[in-house]
Amino acid sequence: MKYNSLHLIGVLAAVILTSCCGNCGKSVSGKEGSTIQASNSLGVVSTESGKVAGYVENGMFIFKGIPYAKAERFMAPVPADKWEGVRSCRHFGPTAPQGVRTGYAADEIAFAFDWDDGYSGEDCQRLNIWTPGVNDGKKRPVMVWLHGGGYSAGSGQELPSYDGANLAAKGDVVVVSLNHRLNVLGFLDLSAFGEKYAESGNAGLLDLVAALKWVNANIEGFGGDPTNVTIFGQSGGGGKVSILSATPSANGLFHKAIVQSGSTLRTMESNLSRKIGIATVKELGLRASELDKIAEVPYERLLEAGNKAIAKVKDEYTRQGGSASLLFGWAPTVDGNVLPAQPYDGKGPQQSIDIPMIIGTVLNEFAASVYVPQLRNLSQEQAEAMVRANYGDYADNYLAAFKECYPNYQPNDLVDYDTMFRLGSVKQANVKYAQGGAPVWMYVFAWQSPVLDGSLKSTHCMEIPFVFNNARVHAAMTGGGEQAVSLADRMSQAWINFARTGNPNGSGIDGVPQWDPYTPEGGATMWWDNECELKHNHDKALLEVAESIGGNTL
Repeated sequence: MKYNSLHLIGVLAAVILTSCCGNCGKSVSGKEGSTIQASNSLGVVSTESGKVAGYVENGMFIFKGIPYAKAERFMAPVPADKWEGVRSCRHFGPTAPQGVRTGYAADEIAFAFDWDDGYSGEDCQRLNIWTPGVNDGKKRPVMVWLHGGGYSAGSGQELPSYDGANLAAKGDVVVVSLNHRLNVLGFLDLSAFGEKYAESGNAGLLDLVAALKWVNANIEGFGGDPTNVTIFGQSGGGGKVSILSATPSANGLFHKAIVQSGSTLRTMESNLSRKIGIATVKELGLRASELDKIAEVPYERLLEAGNKAIAKVKDEYTRQGGSASLLFGWAPTVDGNVLPAQPYDGKGPQQSIDIPMIIGTVLNEFAASVYVPQLRNLSQEQAEAMVRANYGDYADNYLAAFKECYPNYQPNDLVDYDTMFRLGSVKQANVKYAQGGAPVWMYVFAWQSPVLDGSLKSTHCMEIPFVFNNARVHAAMTGGGEQAVSLADRMSQAWINFARTGNPNGSGIDGVPQWDPYTPEGGATMWWDNECELKHNHDKALLEVAESIGGNTL
């Protein structure tokens, strides 16, 4: 009998991937002590579409809601319309339409993540910029953030953590975030209905490419260097980094990559995505000859039909012995054109062989006890019983390996330590290493939040405030204490160093040991905590058991 790693956690992950990292975000604009200047004669930047005006807060130039493209439903994006005069870009633009967030039902989680969903609209190809200077001829590293939420939810304004001001100021870098089409609007594969819809299954991916092309063409005016662009993202955003590394039209548009809790080895195959497209059209009651009417179907009805189609195709696929990933359905598809091959299956994307990467996860990811309070005080016997229920004949091997890797563990750790995301990240790093090109660095973020009596642990998304140097901005998640601030200072500097030079080591990270590149033999992994440590294959035995069980990856 074959068992999946903690089925309960897998189910939680599938649900929360589309809710925890959805479109939530509050700018620090207007906070106590801020000084703001907003004028059409101050900091105006020329773009290919026209002039834009942002505002200056505490010396930081901020632009929000800049159009980088436009698109008709299910069509590839094209350049944004040009405008006359100066366009005000001071407020976040529309987010991609998406389903109702489920996370609000859990008060503790809603408190910690501090969601702010903004407003949605299909004209969602917008980006935001934080920069220390404009029109100054400086060549600052550019860091383009790709939001989480799988491919179904999320936005570039996202969590309070996403505010780019502190990262831009600390590193003298330009920070960019963006919105793109999601779910049924971004990934409904209608290619079975003719050439017109050939790229519909990757419309959302093409939006990402269009945003990077915009950055390449326009970022110099915002003080950035188009020849030094780092893409980084978490959860679904990490998956987008993985996919873009294998997308030919993105080749040359970025030069470094960071995957945070989102290693994607494989994505949708066209035979399955086409079935979903055909089933969606059937759910809508449309004939092939009248398919163009789909452009007028109300979004809510379109999404409902698409989700029903996914459920039916997934059920048929699994009944036939297929293994469906957590992101089955709304995700980029291997169509032989936009995405020619699976990104990190086999030899990996040759186009990205010379791009250095950082790949990592958080220690607890979708820890069951974070979302199910009844599991927070398990005894050793109860924890072992859960392991046996989930791993069956493999339970003894799992328990022995866990004790070997984490000899000082607490009972709860048996069900709250992640192996699924971690296993995927190691597999991706192994492929990257085997290419023999640019180096790859690995990490585990293990810092435990004190918020809500420590129940948040190091849950999925926990490292984001640290990467952005926003431990105080997102205090509902971190607590905003001195330990959090200190770790955020060090971790954000490592990300800045990497964006600047392609190596996370360097000045500004006192208290962090030399971070060696990863090799399968050495297994060098930076352990981010109050006391940072470089570990070597620290959980190899546990991952081997997870692999033998058939541990799922994204």
